[in-house]
Amino acid sequence: MRRTANRILCCSLILLTSGCYSIGSYKLGKDQDQYASSMIEASKRQTLSNLVRLRYADTPGFLDTTQLISGYQLQRNAFLGVASDTFPIRPNGGLAAQLQESPTFTFQPVTGDAYAHNFLRPLPPASLLPLAMGGLPIDVLLRLSVQSINIMSNNRPFSRNSGDLDATVESHSVDFFSLVHDLRLLQAAGLLNIQLQKNSSTTGKDVENSRVFMSISSTTDPNLSSIVDRTRKQLNFSSKHDRMEVVYGVGQPEPGQIKLLTRSMLSILGQIAYQIQIPEDEVSSGNTRKAVDILGNHGEKPLMDIHSGHKEPANAFVSILYDHYYYWIERGDFESKLAFTITQMLLELSKTTLNPGAVVTIPVNK
Repeated sequence: MRRTANRILCCSLILLTSGCYSIGSYKLGKDQDQYASSMIEASKRQTLSNLVRLRYADTPGFLDTTQLISGYQLQRNAFLGVASDTFPIRPNGGLAAQLQESPTFTFQPVTGDAYAHNFLRPLPPASLLPLAMGGLPIDVLLRLSVQSINIMSNNRPFSRNSGDLDATVESHSVDFFSLVHDLRLLQAAGLLNIQLQKNSSTTGKDVENSRVFMSISSTTDPNLSSIVDRTRKQLNFSSKHDRMEVVYGVGQPEPGQIKLLTRSMLSILGQIAYQIQIPEDEVSSGNTRKAVDILGNHGEKPLMDIHSGHKEPANAFVSILYDHYYYWIERGDFESKLAFTITQMLLELSKTTLNPGAVVTIPVNK
């Protein structure tokens, strides 16, 4: 009997001490993936929600996750005893373990100076154009973020209504779309180059005061050579300038310059929002107005195709519920997903550095 009790005691101690390992290393990788995925999905839903809100003339809201604390507590108990009221005397025991998780999220609304800096300030060309050298398609990037290049307009006034006097006036130039299409071809061929030149006083991530230049390389390919010549002509390249400085502005540029009138994030979101096709009953009820055909006759499609319906989508890239309707982007719509992802990147690019990013803290108690 004593031998049996000793065996049970030894087994209990072994199980108890074997549970003293740290769960931090086990949970770290899993938590990092799950929380990163959750924060990305939440950011996507917030962006789509704000697009739909703007379409309904509703107030957009931006909430940043500033801190995430996920705490774990592992509780273990073991007992061993004997039943003295039985004969023969029999030992008994038991083990118990409990893992508790208590995540805490801290959010901060974007207001005041941060709101003005993030969403009302035009994106600087020196911050915008290097994204094309990172692999983002320059035609999608410029269509989203640029109002005009020199005198070539990408203006799509989303505030017009079908009854306005100028509702039928052409609001953008075919030259702009021809130019960005050619720039995309040159980018894919490796003939388009963007150089960022930092000033001596520029430090760290402060690139707003930096200078950005564009150059177009020559080629012996006859097909690409004609595109190179046409693009240089549209951008007023001359033999005196190997590269052109891209500056913020509108109108006819100075020699050696390209003027880029960039948009603010609020303008970018508004341009996308008013291309969302709204159900007819939402228009007839007065909740919103019917979108004007602002795409013209140039064959240009909306950069982002956002669907709507009463039924929740089964395979959506991102979806939200607003005013009894689901709005979503199809997972199989690559072009819309690309435009949405670039919009997300521009949102991150526009954010002020006054507030730090989210801090993830995961304390683990044994």
